[in-house]
Amino acid sequence: MRAVIQRVSQASCTVNGEITGKINTGFLVLLGIEEADTLEDLIWLAQKIVNMRIFNDENGLMNKSLADVDGRILLISQFTLFAQTKKGNRPSFIKAAKPAQAIPLYEKMIAELAQLSKTKIETGIFGADMKIELLNDGPVTIMMDTKDKDRH
Repeated sequence: MRAVIQRVSQASCTVNGEITGKINTGFLVLLGIEEADTLEDLIWLAQKIVNMRIFNDENGLMNKSLADVDGRILLISQFTLFAQTKKGNRPSFIKAAKPAQAIPLYEKMIAELAQLSKTKIETGIFGADMKIELLNDGPVTIMMDTKDKDRH
C-alpha cells in the first residue's frame, strides 16, 4: 500500500456536486492499494497514520499527533499512486489492485482508522470521479509505502 499523507487545515471531497467527506484540521490521506498488499500491511499503515506526529507543538516542533490536536482523517482511494512511468509517456497501472480486491481493503482501512483514531473517517467514493479541495498546512506531505516498512 502507498499513502500520501497531507497535513491540512481543511479538506473536502465532492462527487457529482455532493460533498462526500469534509474535515478541518487533520490528514488528507490518498491511499493506493497494490495486488500484493495484505491485512498486515493495512494494519501497519493505519497505525503509522494515526500515530504520526506532524502537528506543531507550542515550540513549533512537529511533535503532536491527530489525537493531540483533535484532528480528523479524509481518506481517498487513489490507484494512480501505483503508476509505472518507466516506458513511454502513458502511465501503466498494472500493479494497482483490481476493485474486487481493493474495495474490501479500502473498507477495512476505513474501519481500522476509525477504531484506532476513535473518530468517524470521512471518505470519497471508491472509483468515482472525485474533486478534492484542500488547504495544505505547512505544507507537510509524507509519502509511505508498506513495502518499505523496514526503512520507516
